[in-house]
Amino acid sequence: MTSPTKVFGIFGDPISHSLSPVIYNAAFQSLGLPYYYVPFEVPERGLKEAVSAVSALGIGGINVTIPHKEAIIPFLNKISDESKKIGAINTVEVIANQLIGHNTDGSGFLKSLSEANVNLDGLQVILLGAGGASRGVAVSLLNANISELCVIARSMERRKVLHNDLSSLFPNIKISEHPFDKNDFRDAPTLLINTTPLGMKMGDPLPYPVDRIYPNWVVADLVYNPFKTPFLLAAEKVGAKTVPGTGMLLHQAALSFEIFTKQKAPIEAMKKALLRSLGQ
Repeated sequence: MTSPTKVFGIFGDPISHSLSPVIYNAAFQSLGLPYYYVPFEVPERGLKEAVSAVSALGIGGINVTIPHKEAIIPFLNKISDESKKIGAINTVEVIANQLIGHNTDGSGFLKSLSEANVNLDGLQVILLGAGGASRGVAVSLLNANISELCVIARSMERRKVLHNDLSSLFPNIKISEHPFDKNDFRDAPTLLINTTPLGMKMGDPLPYPVDRIYPNWVVADLVYNPFKTPFLLAAEKVGAKTVPGTGMLLHQAALSFEIFTKQKAPIEAMKKALLRSLGQ
C-alpha cells in the first residue's frame, strides 16, 4: 500500500472470520486497480464514530455485516429505494463525501439460487432469522414468484416487526411468523433458508430440526465457512438439495464491487480466491 492507494473495507463485530477481503483484493488485483480492502472490527457502541470517519479518512466504500445492517441507517446521508423497503444496508457508497446505502444481499442470494438451478415458482419459503440479512433475502424472494413466506425467529419482537413490515409491502402474498418451537411444516416444495449465524462456531446447535426436513426441500445456508455447514450436511443426509452460502457471498460482493468501482466485477477471479481460501 502507498499513499495513492484507495482503501475499502467492511464494518462488523466480530469480523476476523470475514472472507470479504479475500474476494475484493482478488478482484482489485485481477483488474489492476490500486485499491485495498480491509476488515474493521466496529463494536455497536462505536458505529456512529466509525461511519463519520469514512469520509474523513477518504475511504472509498464500506460493506456492512452483523450487527450493523439496520443500525447504520440513521448515520447515512441517503439510502436507495430498495434499501428503504428492506430496512437494512450491506453496502455504503461514497460520492462527494455523501454516504449512500444500498443492499445487494437479496439480489446476490437470488443469483446463487439461479446458479444452483433452484426454481422459485410456487415454493413455500421458511426463513430462519429476522435480522438484516433476512430482510434483504425476504424482499427479493417476495418479488419473485414464491407462494408464501414464513419467518421463524427466537425473538418474538424481531420476527413480528419483520412480519408486519413485509406484510405491508406485499399484502397479496401469504406471510406468517412462528417461534422456533412451533415449526412443523407440511411436505410441500419448500425452500428453507438459514440467515442466522448458527453454524459459524463449533458446537452451535442446528438452526432447524433435521427430522422436519423433507427430501423434496431445498436447504440454503448464508453461513459460508465451513463450505458445507453441519446444517447442510444434515439436510443432505435426509436427501434435500443444498445451497452453500458461498454463492450469496460471492454475488452480493460482485454487485457491491460494481457499485464501488463502476466496473464489471471479475466473477471468476473472485470465485477462485474464495474457494481456494475455503480449501475447495
